[in-house]
Amino acid sequence: MTDGGTGELCIREFVPLRNYTTLGVGGPARYFVCVTAVDQLPAALDEALRRSLPVLILGGGSNLVVSDRGFPGFVVQIGLRGIETSGPGLVTAAAGEEWDRLVAWSVERGLAGIENLSGIPGSVGGTPIQNVGAYGQEVSETIESVRAFDRSAGCIRDVPARDCGFGYRASRFNTADRDRFVVLGVTFQLREDGRVNITYPDLASRFPAGTMPCVDEVRRAVMEIRAAKAMLLDPAVPDSRSAGSFFRNPVLSLESFAELENRAASTGRLEPGEVIPRYPADGGRLKVPAAWLIERAGFRKGQRQGRVGISNRHTLALVNLGGATSDEIIAMMKQIQTGVELIFGLRLQPEPVFVGF
Repeated sequence: MTDGGTGELCIREFVPLRNYTTLGVGGPARYFVCVTAVDQLPAALDEALRRSLPVLILGGGSNLVVSDRGFPGFVVQIGLRGIETSGPGLVTAAAGEEWDRLVAWSVERGLAGIENLSGIPGSVGGTPIQNVGAYGQEVSETIESVRAFDRSAGCIRDVPARDCGFGYRASRFNTADRDRFVVLGVTFQLREDGRVNITYPDLASRFPAGTMPCVDEVRRAVMEIRAAKAMLLDPAVPDSRSAGSFFRNPVLSLESFAELENRAASTGRLEPGEVIPRYPADGGRLKVPAAWLIERAGFRKGQRQGRVGISNRHTLALVNLGGATSDEIIAMMKQIQTGVELIFGLRLQPEPVFVGF
């Protein structure tokens, strides 16, 4: 993991943030600096403090919606690189590493535990913050510890997984201790036996019943699924200009789910004999696909509203069709939220982080 000498900070001004997000919207950062060594970070934070400016920590930009007005503070991009092993299956990656590069690196060595998360854009440092998950896996299942700079105490801390407060798309880093920690690196305990998890329906359907594929086969299957949904970053595919899944899947109590069933039936959103898809969640609750709710509320793949649209391949993704503004993205988000709430009584929660609003 890169932790060399500080060197002089290169501070730039009025840097367009749309160039640093997968959605491709957002105005300029007043000041922008890329940290490529661990001991540059305190200097960058001190500089922001000296100027009495707010700080935005920037990783891969795959989960950001930046205001058209930009960010009137100090953007610190985490450019730390490196992947190391320190024991059987124990892998540490710097926060600035591309997430999918780490997944590919692990799969090449037959290490299992994150192969279902192939193709997810962004950096390693963002994964514990959001507790990134897909196709039946979450990073919290394999994270051993998170190395972070504690801005309150002014020191580096190793936070064990048990103290990270992991939940569905949540951790202490984006809830109770939001803005307190800057992730520097993540240590994963991966499985050397190559045992995989293909219980998720989309993934299970790719393999004959009773077979156990290897990690490389699972990675290839996940990449194919994501490519079919335009969920891989590809400049040649306009549908990939997005922030990934824009809405979280609602997690409901059994009582709330029963209410949802009643509303769906009474408003004609269920076909005869049809049931609402659901998946088990923590605490005996049920997770309902947001995509199903969006589609049954009358929205469709490929629907457009000016320069913003719903992906042609994936209902959960809002797409910048070219030259869109963040205000246009927000307008379509609110339209979908209102439509779903009117029909089902549920307010969909967005997944991205909103900056400068």
